[in-house]
Amino acid sequence: MSLYKQWTDMVIDYVKHKGEDAFWDEYSDIERRIYTKILASHKDVITTTIDDLAKEFGTTPEFVMGFVDGINESLVEEIDLEVIDEDTEIEFKIDFEKLYFNMLDAKAEYLYELPQWEGIFSKEKRKEIQKDWRGSKTVVNENKIGRNDPCPCGSGKKYKKCCGK
Repeated sequence: MSLYKQWTDMVIDYVKHKGEDAFWDEYSDIERRIYTKILASHKDVITTTIDDLAKEFGTTPEFVMGFVDGINESLVEEIDLEVIDEDTEIEFKIDFEKLYFNMLDAKAEYLYELPQWEGIFSKEKRKEIQKDWRGSKTVVNENKIGRNDPCPCGSGKKYKKCCGK
């Protein structure tokens, strides 16, 4: 069984027996500690294994696999999670703009407000990324339907007499 599968199975079992809040408390603490280290040494490309990270942060390889799953979309080159095991060497080449954006998207305030971000991006740059993130969530309907236009449902009636009632 792959480490990724062990991670997903462990999450289900953990939530079932200890509850979702307990899972997020433990996982977010581990995630915050790992990100604090990575952001503090942002100029270096970190190369390590799942097992080494688990030992360094006093956790299980499954929780570290969860961290790798979370950061994967923010890497310059995504990792095939299904082929990783505890001894696979992983190189964390991180696109920090994408990482900050993804943290905003995940609503992970405990991560995107870490003080280590100040050494990576200025306050203005972080605001710019936040503006881009907000803009990506705004849906603009370009085809506004007028009251007297044909209804888009295809009934042949005017919009105001059909779906616009």
